[in-house]
Amino acid sequence: MFDRDRLIELFHERALKFGDFTLASGKKSTYYLDGKQNTLHAEGLSLISEGLLDLLEDTEFDAIGGMSIGADPIIGGILTVAGSRGVTIDGFLVRKEPKGHGTQRYIEGPVQPGMRVVVIDDVVTTGGSSLLAVDRIEEFGCQVVQVVGIVDRMEGGAENFAAREIPFQSLLTIEDFGIAPPQSDLQTA
Repeated sequence: MFDRDRLIELFHERALKFGDFTLASGKKSTYYLDGKQNTLHAEGLSLISEGLLDLLEDTEFDAIGGMSIGADPIIGGILTVAGSRGVTIDGFLVRKEPKGHGTQRYIEGPVQPGMRVVVIDDVVTTGGSSLLAVDRIEEFGCQVVQVVGIVDRMEGGAENFAAREIPFQSLLTIEDFGIAPPQSDLQTA
């Protein structure tokens, strides 16, 4: 069962760090959320998986996946929880580089063109890695019906998904940790 308060507590205990950081998006930040500290932790992954499946309850989709390596444990957790609930979905991984042998594909897993898929990410800043996963899975022939994240840093990701007409939801936002989102360029323009 999803316990939102416990997940927030785990992020405070294990994943939220303060200092000077450069994010994957290239942005500078005074805090860092290391999502893998919870997605590679038994209780954290269980809570995340339960919460994400609850979040997706009204979304019709056939498979869930995202950029390898960050999405890998999340996909495994969601598939396990889905199985325990009697829900049938498949998972897929999106490689940064195509496999150098065999199929030489970006997409790994039992997905087929035409499937409706959800793209998952742990921490969403601008949404860049999720959008790369969206591009790759759409090129493969699947329809992305939603992007979901564990934590939205509220730094443009939601707006970037909206610009592509892709629905987006997250379990938590940075505000759940008592951190105010930065002023958006849209608000100051």
